[in-house]
Amino acid sequence: MSPIIWLAAGLALYMAWAIGANDVANAMGTSVGSGALTLRGAIVVAAVLEFGGAFLVGGHVTDTVRKSILDTSAIEDPNLLIYGMLAALASAGTWLLVATRAGWPVSTTHSIVGAIVGFGAIGIGPEAVAWGKVAQIVASWVTSPLLGGALAFMTFSLVRRLILDQEHPLARIRKVGPLFAFWVGFILGLVTLFKGLKNLNLDFGFGAALALSAGVGLLLAGLSWLFFRRGPQEVSGDRQQQFAATERMFAVLQIMTACAVAFAHGSNDVANSIGPLAAVVNTVQTGEITTTAPLALWMLGVGGVGIVIGLATYGYKVIETVGKKITELTPSRGFSAELAAATTIVIASRAGIPVSTTHILVGSVLGVGLARGIGALDLRVVGRIAISWVVTLPTGAALAVFFYYFFKGLLGP
Repeated sequence: MSPIIWLAAGLALYMAWAIGANDVANAMGTSVGSGALTLRGAIVVAAVLEFGGAFLVGGHVTDTVRKSILDTSAIEDPNLLIYGMLAALASAGTWLLVATRAGWPVSTTHSIVGAIVGFGAIGIGPEAVAWGKVAQIVASWVTSPLLGGALAFMTFSLVRRLILDQEHPLARIRKVGPLFAFWVGFILGLVTLFKGLKNLNLDFGFGAALALSAGVGLLLAGLSWLFFRRGPQEVSGDRQQQFAATERMFAVLQIMTACAVAFAHGSNDVANSIGPLAAVVNTVQTGEITTTAPLALWMLGVGGVGIVIGLATYGYKVIETVGKKITELTPSRGFSAELAAATTIVIASRAGIPVSTTHILVGSVLGVGLARGIGALDLRVVGRIAISWVVTLPTGAALAVFFYYFFKGLLGP
């Protein structure tokens, strides 16, 4: 195997490690922060589901340039694409490492897109960059958290009104809980069909997807009805014990939702690390530039293993920020945030709105906090996160320029 392919594989593993360290907090941060899962339990659950999503349904063909951000027809020398993809992996991975060390939840997709923009604008020319796509991504810095936050605010307000603020919350969750379980199952189905399985080329029509998802919802509603019946019995006159028992029931629903988000994340965001790798391998082997490239199983393995190692070794930093530093979470609050985030992802995917899973989840946590009042939020943490989002794309671009010239000088004639 060519030394360049070995180098690309190493950088893809580095990028996947950085994705695992930063982005997996999307799925598991609220579960750890609310106490639904321990940190070790979250790592085990996420490792299985993230790797499963990445390896099993991570795709057989990938875009060589993420989100059609670059016009590859403007590249005359195939070697320039190789240098650019190596630079994209190195720069995005480095920025994610910096952000993770600071505990900032940033978008891995925006990191790799920013890197490709930097390489494209300097290495090929500004006309090669799809600036309209870049503008959509910039707009998503606002739309993503707003959509997630608004839905999380409404979801948690509904949970409070129907269950938590009632005189007997434990009795209420026995009655209303299966309806929320149906919602969870329905969204789990849609997240999986619309996001998690798209790379298998399963051609489900909209009607079929709704029917299958409704079936999953009914199944979970039935199982939750049995679980709630066997759950803790009513504790008369002791609201604290009732609340504790009610939160334990919400923890089960929250873990279900987190699992679906983890699986969908592994299947989709693994392309951020192995897409450039596939581009390099395809260009080295064929000597041509194509818009798509086949994915070998070993590439999916590199992405899946890297994500798991990143989560296990460094994921706690961002998990702590999302789960504990923005606002105080309980299982009912964490459930509301995760469910709102998953619902927003489904709506945005169907509507074709470019959004970031990271930004949606953080916005959902903010929405849950706002439902309890502005004082429930740590605005200093929120401000630092917002700044990290804004600087992600230009920082990725600047780093990519440096690494592009580095690899061009190292590997060029």
